[in-house]
Amino acid sequence: MVSLRCKMVVKQELQKLGLHYVNVDLGTIEILEDITDSQREQLRDNLKAYGLVLLGDKRKIMIEKIKAVIIEMIHYSDELPKVNYSNYIAEKLGYDYTYLANTFSEVKGITIQQFIIINKIERVKELLLYDELNLTEISYKLNYSSVAHLSNQFKKVTGLTPSFFKKLKKHRFGNLEDL
Repeated sequence: MVSLRCKMVVKQELQKLGLHYVNVDLGTIEILEDITDSQREQLRDNLKAYGLVLLGDKRKIMIEKIKAVIIEMIHYSDELPKVNYSNYIAEKLGYDYTYLANTFSEVKGITIQQFIIINKIERVKELLLYDELNLTEISYKLNYSSVAHLSNQFKKVTGLTPSFFKKLKKHRFGNLEDL
């Protein structure tokens, strides 16, 4: 689960099955009662209809928790943490960062740092499209050391400069407005 809407869907499906939850958070569900195999299968099928997956493998669950912490940190927090991301993630999940990083890399084939960069660039794209902040403000908001660092990372990931990306948006929406 990576959004509040996903959490609402999960809560709704749990209620349909008569299951009482303690907590539904990004990536985890705590249920009060024991869940039967048929209830688990029904929940899996119901969630699949919404494009959600019920995980059982502990490593996959850990990966989803890591992803959820990163996504929440970058996309849903007003401010990124001032501490190292590694310390933040380890503290949030209660595990040694080396263990988390090794597990993530083994399962996903990319590092946690690469996943963070990909998500930060997606957030930069969103903020550029909203056109409420300039590049300096976006750089500050996402804890980049400089606008140049953000621009270099943006170009490395997307193949475009932030200003060219912004021009593409204006060109694309400009054509729609002419219709």
